[in-house]
Amino acid sequence: MSTFTGTGRLARLAVRRDRIRLGIWVLGTPLIGYALAESVAGLYPDEQTRLGYAETVITSVVARAFNGPIASTELGAVVVTESYLTLALLAALLSTFAVIRHTRQNEETGRAELLGAAPVGRYALLTAALVVVVGANLMAAALLALALVGTGLPVAGSVAAAAAIGGVGVAFTGVAAVTAQLSVTSRGANALAAATVGVAFLLRAAGDVLGERGAGGTRLDSAWPSWLSPLGWGTQIRAFGAERWWVLALPLALLVAGIAVAYLLAERRDVGAGLLAARRGPARAAAGLLSPAGLTWRLHRGALAGWAVAVGVLGLAMGVAGNEVDAMIAENPQAAEVIAQLGGGAELVDAYLAAMLGLFALTIGAYVVQALLRTRNDESDGILEALLATAVSRTRWLGTQVLGAILGASALVLLAGVTTGLGYGAAAGDPIGWAVELAGAALLRLPALLVVAGVVTALFGVLPRWSVALSWTLLIAFLLLGQLGPVLDLPQAVLDLSPYTHVPSVPATDPTLLPLLTLTAAAAALLTLGLVTYRRRDLTV
Repeated sequence: MSTFTGTGRLARLAVRRDRIRLGIWVLGTPLIGYALAESVAGLYPDEQTRLGYAETVITSVVARAFNGPIASTELGAVVVTESYLTLALLAALLSTFAVIRHTRQNEETGRAELLGAAPVGRYALLTAALVVVVGANLMAAALLALALVGTGLPVAGSVAAAAAIGGVGVAFTGVAAVTAQLSVTSRGANALAAATVGVAFLLRAAGDVLGERGAGGTRLDSAWPSWLSPLGWGTQIRAFGAERWWVLALPLALLVAGIAVAYLLAERRDVGAGLLAARRGPARAAAGLLSPAGLTWRLHRGALAGWAVAVGVLGLAMGVAGNEVDAMIAENPQAAEVIAQLGGGAELVDAYLAAMLGLFALTIGAYVVQALLRTRNDESDGILEALLATAVSRTRWLGTQVLGAILGASALVLLAGVTTGLGYGAAAGDPIGWAVELAGAALLRLPALLVVAGVVTALFGVLPRWSVALSWTLLIAFLLLGQLGPVLDLPQAVLDLSPYTHVPSVPATDPTLLPLLTLTAAAAALLTLGLVTYRRRDLTV
């Protein structure tokens, strides 16, 4: 028996387990790319508007940091600049999560040991995960290239842009293969991989901020830090510019290196163990852990702290960028119209701030889903059964989880409003006043997040086996409707399916009470449904 015996069957098992997640990933990537390309084509239809956009990207520090460099003034180059970061981060995170789910999580739950009792080689489990994830990245990239060509963009540039996204996913597949060997838990491995993505983002942003105007004056040449980042490699391909195909060798090299290191580390450790020793906890638990509320806080405080740092930094950056809105779109009335649609107001700066707060609310919805779906993981792993054998009732346990997620979301939206207000107010001359105003405006987004919490709770109670896939699918649908619906002129009946549509776009418009009360009532009904159905159903794995 070789060290790779059983790889094919384990790969088919991984595809069977993740058929829904993989389907959403492989089909969702080209759909998002197509929608973004269509919307950008409407915003920048001619050479003049694209010249103005290129000038903004080259001269604005905020645009450099968050959008990245621009390769030319072709429509495709603008599409890549606007969509690259979103698609690249999705590819990086989805790749790392998938690799760790089929490697370290299998060891953590004991499935790997059970499989090891069969004729399965030592490297088979890791190799199967790598085959599936690399294959998913290649399929998503191929469909993305077809989607971009379908919008009328040149074939060569479309293939280069799609290859850049696929290259990011492939590179972080190698990274995740290593982190899965280091940590003894899947949560620790995911944290290490996510930290690597964060460092890669910072290196790319630093390289683009320090970059210089290239030949012809319409291209930004990144500085050396971008070449240290897998996220930076994708931008250096220069899709729809003078394509540099050789850059694609860098993510492939990182994948090969990651696989080689992962195999070496797997050979040197026991199944279930990690190269980084688990830290021993205190001999006695804190008194707060005796209650469900204390346990919930202990389990979620790390994730909440990470979210708080990200929201705070982005809030300050978006607030500072608010002072550049007028200059950024002075020569682009189409962009002004889109910002007004997203923000819901005629005053451009107010509409921009409202749109940013709405985007934060959409993003924080991912925290709500992540926090509440932990309940499903505890149930499927058997932890919940042991916990409910104590004096804790089902209603109290789930209610505590829901309350913890809502309080965390409240803190994050408040932080988003305060930091955005401080960033904008620092240049406007009234940081405290703007921080207070935008904090109140941000809290008005909370009823939409309550609906998200209600949807996840209801799915957990009614359809526990499908709750994970359906919860993330609905959140992505809300995101697409909120960000692309107005741009694509979708019917209002379709836009109304998202709870975020009904939130008043303060400060661009005046607050109205009825939509907020309606959303709160809908959230209460969904939460009640989830609690009642969960209390009456059997536990499922």
